[in-house]
Formats: sequence, structure tokens, C-alpha cells
Amino acid sequence: MNQQSPRSDHRRGAPAAHPEGPIARPMRRRTLAGLTAALPVSAVLGAAAQAAPPDPHPGRGKGPGRGKGRGRKDPFRLGVENLMAERLDLLAGASVGLITNPTGTDSALRSTIDLLVDAQDAAGFRLTALYGPEHGVRGSVPAGGYVEDYTDEKTGLPVRSLYGKTQKPTPEMLEDIDVLVFDIQDIGARFYTYIWTLYYAMEAAEENGKRFVVLDRPNPLGRQAEGFVLEDGLSSFVGLTAIPQRHGLTVGELALYFADEFLGGDLDLSVVPMSGYDPRTPQTVDSPWVLPSPNIPTRETAIVYAGTGLLESLNVSEGRGTTTPFLWFGAPFITEAHADQIIQDLSVLPGVLLRPMSATPTTSKHVGEFCGGVQIHLVDEEAIEPVRLGIHLIATLLRRVEEADWREGEKCRTAEDTCWIDNLTGTRRTRQMLEDGAEPDAIVDAWKKELKDFTRRARAHHLY
Repeated sequence: MNQQSPRSDHRRGAPAAHPEGPIARPMRRRTLAGLTAALPVSAVLGAAAQAAPPDPHPGRGKGPGRGKGRGRKDPFRLGVENLMAERLDLLAGASVGLITNPTGTDSALRSTIDLLVDAQDAAGFRLTALYGPEHGVRGSVPAGGYVEDYTDEKTGLPVRSLYGKTQKPTPEMLEDIDVLVFDIQDIGARFYTYIWTLYYAMEAAEENGKRFVVLDRPNPLGRQAEGFVLEDGLSSFVGLTAIPQRHGLTVGELALYFADEFLGGDLDLSVVPMSGYDPRTPQTVDSPWVLPSPNIPTRETAIVYAGTGLLESLNVSEGRGTTTPFLWFGAPFITEAHADQIIQDLSVLPGVLLRPMSATPTTSKHVGEFCGGVQIHLVDEEAIEPVRLGIHLIATLLRRVEEADWREGEKCRTAEDTCWIDNLTGTRRTRQMLEDGAEPDAIVDAWKKELKDFTRRARAHHLY
């Protein structure tokens, strides 16, 4: 999401040689709240409790979507819709702060801000403040742009920035609220910063004795995890704690995972789950796509971003400033011959087709320069492996295009350097393996071993 995300000092957690030899260039080493009662994290129930007997093992049993086939008949409802229909008691008598952005809507695209304002008198709570993540509450700030405090023109509410002087709410920012509500669409990638706004806000709520409510939303990448788990020493606002690059959890499930794995155990957390949601088929969700940030305009973009976002680490445009961000990449030094070679190399990958395409970015890398490149067409959402795709993209660009380099250039030459590719992949091993000529799928095989422990731990927090 952000090319220049600030570093954080927060706590979390034998390559195969390419047949053409190592990549080398001169001077370069390459809460749920169930729908019946507000429960603590240790007693999480699924949504749709009225449709099934209570789970004897809350949080680990059949909750919504578990054990059900793809032909499920349950109507889909977002967490915010279940909140408004049946769980406003969670907010009764409270002063409420809302962390949201333009994705905070119901399925009819009514803003969560407006829904809470309209409901507050009858339900006996007061919406007191709004909190803005990267891009701001109304989504008007570009990637990495400083988000200011201000007064919201429509509601008159104070908007407190969580992407300006601080990414973590201060005690002063929380002093006039009793409960923080989080309602933002995530897209399933560790380096998408909204989940770290969630983490910091949960941590601040725990430290300041505030209740926390998460309104759950789909993960467009579904349940599968990919990529290395973040290593100790590489914590930043594009990855604070030890989760993989593609985490396979909804924001509500992530909140439960964060609370149990990383926080102190004193947070009063509720998650309002979705109804009628199957993480195996997130593409069937009957809800309009609202772009969560300026460069994720479509659902297809969101699906590939967990992999093509790695292109931010190169001196190649990832498509910012074009009509197809993260679905196109290019540079002035990429020729038609390069494009053909790249497409041939990537033809083994499932779920995508590629074609040569030229573009002139209007912002970011190579702004105003005519660039040769390649467009990615998503043809099978269920088959695509976006992180694997991203690793293959980086590998073939470095191998096939002499001028392709890490974006830091001379500052990214040794194993001791910390480069943007290290922050994005959560490890220096990816860069080292690429530099040593490893096949891209050798990197994939390496992370699969690590994912077993994460998926085991995460499974305990699945709600669907």
C-alpha cells in the first residue's frame, strides 16, 4: 500500500541453483460477538447462533461456514449489518470511536459512519470520534501521505489521525471514548497497513482499558496462506508481528489471533462476524467492491496485490499512475523482447494470462516516461497463487532485464543491508536466494515448511 512506510521498533517474530546461474549485475548482489451475547475472546461463538445449537467448543467448532458446502443458502451479511440488526447492545451506554475509511459500508453502500450516527439516539450510545488510517477516513490521501487531524465536514466529529504523528492511538486520543469500533476492508496481505492500524489500536485499547469491537469483512484471498512468516528484526508498519505475507484470515480472525498470540490478555474484545460467508469461495460474496485504497480499484487488483506488491522493491513501475496498478509492470528499459521472455517464463503459473503492454505512468516510478511492460490478466481466482506469482515476477525481471535492480540500488548490495524486498517478504532469505540463483519455486518450498505452525495456530481462531 505504502512505498515509504515508517519503520517501527515494535516487537513482533539450501537454495536450488537456477540453471543460468546466479543473478548478477556489475556492483550488485542480487469478538466476536456472537449474535446472542457479547462474549470474551475465550468464549467466541459464531454468527447465526439461532440457526444451529450452541457450539460446545466456542471459537473452534462449526461456526458460520464451517462444515458447509459451496451451495450454502444462508444470506450473506457483513459484520456491520449484523451489528445494526442484532448487536447494537455492544455499544449501549458508551461513547464510541470508529476506525474506518470508505470501505466501511453495508452491502447497500451506506456508510458505517452514517449508520451509527442515525442509530445512536435510539440505541443509547454516542459516536464521539473518528480515526483515520493510511489514506484517511474519506480516502482522499495518497499512498504514504501524511494524514492530518481535522473536523469531519459531514458529521462535525473530530477525526484523529493514525497515519501522521503516530500510528498508535495515544491515551489523549482515547480519553473521551469507552469503546473503539474497527470497520475497514482488508485484502489479505501482510504489507497492507490497515491490519497494523488494527493491531496498534487493539494494543492501545488494552493499555487504556477500552473495549474493542471488530466488524468482520471478507478476505478476498480466502483461507490459503503463502509466504514467509515475518522474522524478528524486520518489524515495520508493513509487518509488525509474525504472520505470513498472505495470512488467510479475515480482520475479525486476525484480531482474535493478535489478541491471543501477541497482546497481554486483558483486552475486552468482541468480533461481530459475517453471516453466510464461506472463505473457500470469497469471490461469491454478494457485496459491491469499494476500493480500499487509491491503487486497489478492483477486486482483481486486490487478489494479485499480495504478490505483485513485491514489485515496489524494484526500480520497475508496479503500475501506480496507470489505469492498471499492480496488474501491469514496466520500465523504460523493458523492451518487447524482454516482455516476450518474461511472458514465456511466467506461462507455468496458474490463474493468469499475460500480454505485452506499454504505458506512461503519471505518478510514482518512471513518471512521464514511456515504459515497455507486461499486463497481468486474472482468469481464475481459485487457481492463482499471488505470492508465488510475485516471486516469479521478481526473479524473471532480475534474470532477464540487465537494468532491473533493487530500488535502493547501491544501498542494497550485502546480506547485512535491509532492503524494501526484505520488509515486504518479511525475511532477508528471499533476496539472498534470488541473488544466489535459486529457482523461484525453491523459495516457495522453503516457506511451506514454516507455514505449518502458523496455520495450526490460526485455525483455532477461524470463525467460518
